[in-house]
Amino acid sequence: MPLKVGIPRALLYYYYYPMWRGFFLEMGGGGVLSQPSNKGLLAAGLKNAVDEVCLPVKLAYGHVLDLADKSDFVFLPRLVSVGRREYICPKFLGFPDMIRRIKGIPKLIDTNINLYKSSMEIYRAVHEVGKLFSGSSYKIWMAFLRSLKVHKQYFKLLQMGLMPNEAMAILEDRVENLPLPEPEDSFKVALIGHPYNIYDTYISMNIIKRLKEMGASIVTAEFLPDHVVQNCASRCLPKKLFWTLGQRMAGAAFSYMEGPDVAGLVHIAAFGCGPDSMTGELIERSARSNGVPFLNITLDEHTGEAGLLTRLEAFMDMLRWRKAGAAFM
Repeated sequence: MPLKVGIPRALLYYYYYPMWRGFFLEMGGGGVLSQPSNKGLLAAGLKNAVDEVCLPVKLAYGHVLDLADKSDFVFLPRLVSVGRREYICPKFLGFPDMIRRIKGIPKLIDTNINLYKSSMEIYRAVHEVGKLFSGSSYKIWMAFLRSLKVHKQYFKLLQMGLMPNEAMAILEDRVENLPLPEPEDSFKVALIGHPYNIYDTYISMNIIKRLKEMGASIVTAEFLPDHVVQNCASRCLPKKLFWTLGQRMAGAAFSYMEGPDVAGLVHIAAFGCGPDSMTGELIERSARSNGVPFLNITLDEHTGEAGLLTRLEAFMDMLRWRKAGAAFM
């Protein structure tokens, strides 16, 4: 019977799940996902998490707990760095240790992933995980290469304008309703934030759907090729940011602001996130300099849907007034 590996539907799930799923399937393991984010998962997370962590990490606790009775292992890599001379959020680094103190949690696959000094470190990490399923280095390496191919296909779909759930459905041959063409009179709005803040419909209170219903055409950082984002970030920032996701968010925001067709920019941040507070400030200053309407939304477990909708409606009304005013100039 194949080992069941639980994968939390949280944090960097929105970046790496297709690759993780592909690797475990190639190795003969069965992937098990936690259920979509909901009130119950957040309540479980709040009960077990330390107060200092941000909302996405608190919710991630709930996702791991949801896998306790469904899997033999929970895949929770210790993400230190996924790029040369860059770091991931320190909460990610300590997350496996925070989870391990909870009773009843299955054994964790918490291999260390640290590419800060060399990308060759990925070979060690892949082999460490793969040897749980097979003693064949060749099989492990071929499984990784195939999963890496899936990862590249996934990001190509995102760059075509698909949302993660739509891209995953295509890769998994599932039937999914693809997005309808945007109305010609829609406003292009750049939605900038960590993927687990903007794509998790529970955390974001379905902000993408809300904005579309208000007449927005949504673009995100994942729609842009990595080289475009990195080039724009290196030109517009006084120095490179240490945080991989912060660097990507800033580069995408600057790229969209330089283009002529983005009517406004919405930045979503989690309360208590230090890197987000700095990155958001840099983006807001640039938006002011470029005359681009900017809305900052900070999320925590107390954020109310009514207040969010009011701010989004006011923002979209402002974009319509600007467009109407420009037509008379």
